[in-house]
Amino acid sequence: MTAKLHCFGESGNAYKAALTLELSGYDWEPVFVDFFDGATRSPEFRKLNVMGEVPVFEEEGTVISQSGAIMYHAVTRTGRFGGAEGEAEEVLRWVLWDNHKMSSQAGTIRFLMNFLPEAKRPKEVIDFLQARLKNAYATLDTHLKSRDWIVGACPTIADISACGYLYYPEPFGFDAKDWPEIDRWLGNISALPGWKHPYDLMPGNPADRAPN
Repeated sequence: MTAKLHCFGESGNAYKAALTLELSGYDWEPVFVDFFDGATRSPEFRKLNVMGEVPVFEEEGTVISQSGAIMYHAVTRTGRFGGAEGEAEEVLRWVLWDNHKMSSQAGTIRFLMNFLPEAKRPKEVIDFLQARLKNAYATLDTHLKSRDWIVGACPTIADISACGYLYYPEPFGFDAKDWPEIDRWLGNISALPGWKHPYDLMPGNPADRAPN
């Protein structure tokens, strides 16, 4: 049975789950969630995920939400991207770091800067979050010196998690050329067989929606 991932192209968190499924060879298909028309607030969606968020994974009666949990599910089912023996805790450490320190900031800033009407964009909040995000980029860039991957000698879901928002074209304070180690590492990820840009992997693209 083909698994379903409820997602939309603009969601970096959904991209983490979708890219893990795609790179690991999982039998899956995307199900478009019209976030910008309020689909995640509907009673039907809240029955699927009381948190009202994407991504949501469904397979043979199993329902999983939160990108990290879905990525770990794919690791346990496929044996791929979980790291070598003895690396599981380090992989988890970086997944949790990304969720707390980087993706949470990047996702919020990107939404505020691109998907709110310009008059409603809170400059002080954006500036504050961008300062925090800059520290996260510096941490990752320093860690990647002399390394191809975040953990060990092979790509893991730590890499897939941390890259979740960094391929998007919308401006939110990230420019790969400012972070040479991150730039090189993103090239390593995009060179993996089966890699796809988020707008090619999942339905939904700002170009498909009318401007605010």
